[in-house]
Amino acid sequence: MILSQRPTLTQYLIDQRRRFPAASGDFNALILDVALACKAVAQAVAWGELGGVLGQQPDGASAAINVQGERQMRLDVLSNEVFVRLNEWGGQLAGMASEEMEAPYPIPQRYPRGKYLLLFDPLDGSSNIDVNVAVGSIFSVLRAPDEAAGRELVEADFLQPGTKQVAAGYAIYGPATMLVLTVGNGVAGFTLDPQLGEFMLTHPQLQVPADTREFAINASNSRFWEPPVKRYVDECLAGRDGPRGKDFNMRWIASLVAEAHRILMRGGVFLYPRDMKDPAKAGRLRLLYEANPVAFIMEQASGRASTGHERVLEVEPMLLHQRVGLVFGSRHEVERIERYHAEPQGYGLEAPLFAERSLFRAA
Repeated sequence: MILSQRPTLTQYLIDQRRRFPAASGDFNALILDVALACKAVAQAVAWGELGGVLGQQPDGASAAINVQGERQMRLDVLSNEVFVRLNEWGGQLAGMASEEMEAPYPIPQRYPRGKYLLLFDPLDGSSNIDVNVAVGSIFSVLRAPDEAAGRELVEADFLQPGTKQVAAGYAIYGPATMLVLTVGNGVAGFTLDPQLGEFMLTHPQLQVPADTREFAINASNSRFWEPPVKRYVDECLAGRDGPRGKDFNMRWIASLVAEAHRILMRGGVFLYPRDMKDPAKAGRLRLLYEANPVAFIMEQASGRASTGHERVLEVEPMLLHQRVGLVFGSRHEVERIERYHAEPQGYGLEAPLFAERSLFRAA
């Protein structure tokens, strides 16, 4: 057997820890527990129909509808249980929060309590499971507030802006299982070696190109878009004959992890903006365990992430399951979309003539 010369995730974390000689090692242990949960979910996903866990939760099952009002898939429930059970016991966490749980999850009294908070979407893109499209898990790590020591955690303890994250990452379960991680010192990608059962460092310094010719948006919502978003998409679709002077490709996978991974690997911009489909909602994606970790990863890889109006990482959370609009990816494209939002009605004085005959006119 020829040993790989690539560092393992454990070795990478040890190397990162050397920057902080006073560190206790709790943080490394937490990330390794999260990685173990991702391995377990990857195995369940890989079994597919053979594992008997595909499809929706049956009527009458407990938590068949989650706190988001969405019908849960069986793998949603299984993945959430895996993340909870593999991370509650180690003594690194003060509590957890998940897309699949209405309230924060306190660490049971039988286990030691630590100083970190773990927030996660245990199975992003689960609507794609039955058609064998890549799905993933997203996570964010915060420090528990000092004032939370010695008392039960409350929702307010988790309501920290994304700038407070100490780590964020995602696992993508595709042809290969990968773990993408930032601990605030760039972004690294690890590929699961199925023989060793170890995540091996394969992408040491991921960078998002500043420019792109690729964008991702759900065009079926075009009639609900705000003017700045319509303007941006129209300009892209106008191609080399339009104001951008180049042709663009449009993508849409309906899996945030898969979209983020594609952009991280080759550039692009993703838009899931606020729209008028449900004016009461500020967006569709969850701030704390979807938008913030993806934004942290993108910024650490020289990309940008915005609501369209402001930097995602500076949004002050008000609710555990708060939603926001999200635009992220290649920096110059995200900045252009922000400029369009800052202009009156989303169009400047030199608005393109073809804006009047929008390729995506409201129905």
